[in-house]
Amino acid sequence: MPRSPKTPPARTEPAPGPAGKHDRLDARVLEAFVGYNARRAWLIVSDVFAERMAPYGLKQIDFSVLSLLAHNPGATSRQLCNTLDILPPNLVSLVSTLDSRGLIERRPHPHDGRAVGLHLTEAGEKLIREAEQTVMQLEADASARLTLRERETLIRLLQKIYL
Repeated sequence: MPRSPKTPPARTEPAPGPAGKHDRLDARVLEAFVGYNARRAWLIVSDVFAERMAPYGLKQIDFSVLSLLAHNPGATSRQLCNTLDILPPNLVSLVSTLDSRGLIERRPHPHDGRAVGLHLTEAGEKLIREAEQTVMQLEADASARLTLRERETLIRLLQKIYL
């Protein structure tokens, strides 16, 4: 007897259960790649970073520039670009934004008349002190499953790739 068009076909596969063990794919090949693992860890940390830096109005690059200037007053744009591996045109708009927020100021460089040194304003110093404390805590939270020695080893090994 032919099936009517309204009768659904018989199921040959079990209905999907709750997400979990059976939803996990074999990722052994991907998990053997440094880049894959670094990216997965970065996704976790960057999501938490974005959430916790939102009250400060900072993105990762903003935080990095302000932190470098806090610890290297008078650094030049060229030095920031070299340290952060970013292109000068990308830094120009970032510096302008931080300047318009009253977080940094430009001053003549003491040794190079053609260069301009970048300095934190009082507001920039206050903001980065608070933001650095927040980032220290988020790093501790994000790496809580590691021992202190494992965390130090992980950082050292990752730096061997890019330094």
